[in-house]
Amino acid sequence: MSSLLETIRPTTFVVSQKLREKLGLEITIATETFQHTGSFKFRAAYNLAQNIPKDEILTASSGNFGQALAYACKLLGKKCTVVMPVTSAQVKIDAVRGFGATVDLVDTTRLGRNERVAQLAADMPDAYFASAYDDDFVIDGNSTLGDELVAKDFDIVVSPVGGGGLISGIVKGLKRHVKPTVVLGAEPLLGNDAARSLRAGELIKNETEPSTIADGARTISLGNRNWAIIKDNVQKIIEVSEEKISEAVQLYFGSANLKCEPTGALSLGAVLEQPQIFEGKKTCLVVSGGNVDPAVYSNILLSRAVKAVT
Repeated sequence: MSSLLETIRPTTFVVSQKLREKLGLEITIATETFQHTGSFKFRAAYNLAQNIPKDEILTASSGNFGQALAYACKLLGKKCTVVMPVTSAQVKIDAVRGFGATVDLVDTTRLGRNERVAQLAADMPDAYFASAYDDDFVIDGNSTLGDELVAKDFDIVVSPVGGGGLISGIVKGLKRHVKPTVVLGAEPLLGNDAARSLRAGELIKNETEPSTIADGARTISLGNRNWAIIKDNVQKIIEVSEEKISEAVQLYFGSANLKCEPTGALSLGAVLEQPQIFEGKKTCLVVSGGNVDPAVYSNILLSRAVKAVT
């Protein structure tokens, strides 16, 4: 059985001079789009699947964790069931099934993901419930990305925020090396529970699943384990409008030749929202994944192109 570090792919660092000149900022992209299954989630999923003693795993996911866990279970010979919203990108649903996992689709306007998981768990007493973000194995797996970022000596690292598994893992990895790096979060304005929580000093939940284009950040709240790390180690969480998320997707495509999903573009969206924060700073923008539905992606690019012409 291969170890986590032997199995994952190192993150890809991209320096786009075109993007730097356009923004007037010293930006480096750390993209997980070339990670196994197309997102950082494989780090967490493989670490979890490898370390739990059970042979069957149940999870809820909008797609990236689901397909990462499905692939990890395939590699390790374990069974996997993934509860997914019916609104999940079709490319992600197909990928989960393609790795041999069972997909259970749920209409989240009628029944929450966690409620559906609870129903299934009653019939699967021997299964391990894997949170996509609120799990120590998940955070530890994601911390390997923080380990990689240390070597570049960044002043600021900006990470997308959904459930908080990525940013808390990055913090944990950076802290292992005692580097004075500022960590900022980037979250959809339509689902800004993490930003509100950080301002209030207590965990706040969204009332309903956010309708943001950043489907990987359609979470009700941060996980308790993530919040414990974020509240003391993340300086600020920048709220990103849908307009800036789309603009960031287009900029990555046009200025860095990089395809990324809307959730992955949140870090650049944060720069577009508050560029003054990053002036004179050596900044790393984490792109969390590239698994975007082709129709969604083409619509974003075409809408931006139309606006540019008009």
